[in-house]
Amino acid sequence: MLSHDELDELRSKKVFVLDMDGTFYLGNQLISGSLELIRALEQKGKTALFFTNNSSQSAAFYRRKIGQMGLESGEVPIYTSGDVLVYYLQKHYPGKRVYLVGTSSLEETLRQQDIVLANDEELPAGAGVDLVVAGFDTTLEYHKVERACAYLRRGAVFLATNPDLNCPTEQGFLPDCGSICAMLTAATGKKPLYLGKPYATTLDFLVRVTGYQPAEMVIVGDRLYTDIAFGKKNGITAVLVLSGETRPADWQKLLKADTDPTYRADYVFPSLAELGAVL
Repeated sequence: MLSHDELDELRSKKVFVLDMDGTFYLGNQLISGSLELIRALEQKGKTALFFTNNSSQSAAFYRRKIGQMGLESGEVPIYTSGDVLVYYLQKHYPGKRVYLVGTSSLEETLRQQDIVLANDEELPAGAGVDLVVAGFDTTLEYHKVERACAYLRRGAVFLATNPDLNCPTEQGFLPDCGSICAMLTAATGKKPLYLGKPYATTLDFLVRVTGYQPAEMVIVGDRLYTDIAFGKKNGITAVLVLSGETRPADWQKLLKADTDPTYRADYVFPSLAELGAVL
């Protein structure tokens, strides 16, 4: 049971950053209470936005997806770790040549922002590749892995959109970007710089697009090592929902263990329905 002070603290926040997979929906199934939370935030004059580490699709795709679930297109801004990738590349590696281990959707996002891609070149011609970027690639094939490893061994910088090991769906968990990167690291010995949650690059991006500071933000998500760690590492109030990867038993186990406080959420709710009710 939350105290009045705890409720007042939560209700005082200005912007709520909502995860999508496992938080707002599972696969193509809307999680009960999700739309009601958006309405509650609107009624209280709060800013809501979606941020997903899932880089396999574009923000436009997610707008269509949640539109089919009952949320009007454009009603809530949507950003992905792919947007953070574009921000980071433009800021730190302008004009550099990138080999992408990612979906055609992420490839199109990069091309639209004039990121120079080397994916259409054959292996010998790509010796000058500056960076290898890995995302959640649902179209992964061995040829991509082979080329990425070759470029990494030649000295290319290794970036990744997100560290998630699995992506939750209504059918179960799918290997995500972190699992793909683990394979590339095992083959080459090179570890990536991750850009999505829980890393500060995503905070820099969100501050830029919202104009809010960390103390004014809430991050709401289902994963301890991305969503909750993002909040705890960056001074953002962290709300855990037990509707996706982290199950009630996982949270109880964490509470009983002497573990890193990075993963201890400030608030815990079964789902967005209960969060909407207290708001």
